[in-house]
Amino acid sequence: MKLRFLGTGTSNGVPVLGCQCEVCTSKDPHDNRLRTAAMIETEQTRILIDCGPDFRQQILPLPFRKINGILITHIHYDHVGGIDDVRPYCMLGDIDVFANKATCQGLQHTLPYCFGEHLYPGVPRLNLHNIEPHQPLIINELRITPIEVMHGQLPILGYRIGKLAYITDMKTISEVELPYLEGVEALVVNALRWEPEHHSHQLVSDAIAFGKRIKAKQTYLTHLTHKIGLHAEAEHLLPEGFHFAYDGLEIEV
Repeated sequence: MKLRFLGTGTSNGVPVLGCQCEVCTSKDPHDNRLRTAAMIETEQTRILIDCGPDFRQQILPLPFRKINGILITHIHYDHVGGIDDVRPYCMLGDIDVFANKATCQGLQHTLPYCFGEHLYPGVPRLNLHNIEPHQPLIINELRITPIEVMHGQLPILGYRIGKLAYITDMKTISEVELPYLEGVEALVVNALRWEPEHHSHQLVSDAIAFGKRIKAKQTYLTHLTHKIGLHAEAEHLLPEGFHFAYDGLEIEV
């Protein structure tokens, strides 16, 4: 199983509009971050985790291949703003979209033409599924377990797939969720910036502490702002086994 980071930036992306800092003006492609999303691929299956407003740009260089499912973490625009752009892939079959109840309701409100009873020709053919934490779902050969984390005061979903766990936009996590992360070898988790504190996102120090608590062999930090610093320099500040993910990075799990 392979995970590809389609985007590793926050809601602003990097470069940030109007910013002239050394990161936003960097020519190193590792410092350019589209909005956070990822793709899981095997020989049989392709699954998106989130589908933000940069989806078209993220998917365009990749082979045109059926999308078997979309796992949504939460309703915020930087995680769902590209769903309409999956419509060409619906030529290869309907696409199942999985999300918690609040996100399903939000999608039906935001994109009523995609999820109504009477769809007009040309809209993406999407099957919306309300899922619950800890209740596994099967997409082809992959078994996926949703877990719940808190994005400030908002309950959102992370996903456990085999030895991989993917969590973004987390601030805190309940003790009852931790058993569902036992045995994770590759952890993806958000780390907004070094400082100052944020009301709904982890900082780098929080993410490092969480990775150590989970005892993952490798931890990849995502949902990063330009305040992380230049990738080539910031990467050396992390302890062994921790990495700043970047757009286009692929890992085997």
